[in-house]
Amino acid sequence: MESLYLLIPLSVLLVFLIGLIFWWSVRSGQFDDLEGPGWRVLQDDDKSVADRANEEKTPD
Repeated sequence: MESLYLLIPLSVLLVFLIGLIFWWSVRSGQFDDLEGPGWRVLQDDDKSVADRANEEKTPD
């Protein structure tokens, strides 16, 4: 029974902490674009692999 006096306040504190972290992530834009990165993977690049390799070898 004595352990409930410790566990209940800790669980309430944990719920408030999780809620605060979730609220911060929503306000900072973490969930704005959930599908964009997935579609970006599927888009074709205009340059071929050989062109990119040549650009890496030549200094600017």
